[in-house]
Amino acid sequence: MTTNTPDGTTSFRHTAQDTASPRAEAYDPRERLVALRSEMSKAVVGQDAAVTGLVIAMLAGGHVLLEGVPGVAKTLLVRSLAQAMDVETKRVQFTPDLMPGDVTGSLVYDARSAEFSFRPGPVFTNLLLADEINRTPPKTQAALLEAMEERQVSVDGTPRALPDPFMVVATQNPVEYEGTYPLPEAQLDRFLLKLVLPLPERAQEIEVLTRHASGFNPRDLVAAGLEAVASPADLAAAREQVRTVGASPELLAYVVDLVRATRQAPSVALGVSPRGATALLATARAWAWLSGRSFVTPDDVKALAVPALRHRIQLRAEAEMEGVTTESVVTGVLRSVPVPR
Repeated sequence: MTTNTPDGTTSFRHTAQDTASPRAEAYDPRERLVALRSEMSKAVVGQDAAVTGLVIAMLAGGHVLLEGVPGVAKTLLVRSLAQAMDVETKRVQFTPDLMPGDVTGSLVYDARSAEFSFRPGPVFTNLLLADEINRTPPKTQAALLEAMEERQVSVDGTPRALPDPFMVVATQNPVEYEGTYPLPEAQLDRFLLKLVLPLPERAQEIEVLTRHASGFNPRDLVAAGLEAVASPADLAAAREQVRTVGASPELLAYVVDLVRATRQAPSVALGVSPRGATALLATARAWAWLSGRSFVTPDDVKALAVPALRHRIQLRAEAEMEGVTTESVVTGVLRSVPVPR
């Protein structure tokens, strides 16, 4: 995913207001989305793959699960995306005592009108950061699941639509097992991508400290120089263009063969579902469009296979004890399935 980076990512510096420019014929939403990636790098160091993954997820209209140890800029990544996209963002810290109504909203009695009125919860936003989602009980997780899948919430039997665009970015720490509620397979499958944020390299960590020594404040991204280089209108136009990206019958068969191969792997108890195949195709089309192509190649599929499929695989217990990982299963499948010519 970190390879094949499109050229010219730093040459575009538009603002969201430029959409209404008289030079409408020169308008290209791809420029705005490519600029989005480079703009976020002003605040986030050493997480280029995660930045690209978030942009791809927005283009494909999906949700993202971020995994990484504390302190690798998971929250900063989401705040930077919201700042560069000029969208509203809200953060929910998931805790064991969090109730569904704390996320979706609830009915509140108004003594003056003697009626119940709906008070929207934090889910009514464009970009929802669900921090440490695996620390909240399944009942609250299920409430978020409906919002993710249906783009609406139901309170007292009345459905209420969520804003557009809407994306959930959930985080979880890989090392905390006490007091956690592992996400069920049904909810994991609702995430388009699972992005793992590694610890930065030595040079990148020095760059982080250099920025902080120069006065960088992660809570003031405007002062750090982050500007709105894209808008929801740009995203809508980009999504329309992504839908026109073509995929040959041979490539579609290749995606299906990859998914079916995960189900037949000896170390796998539950392989990738057909929803996983559609997710892999959607992300590959978005990456092909970002790369400036009007068609999907097998390399696009390979680039997105691990983040799109690893969280949809359930390993056998004995395989986990032997050190097998879902990433190694996907990598093995990519090596064994013939690539179309």
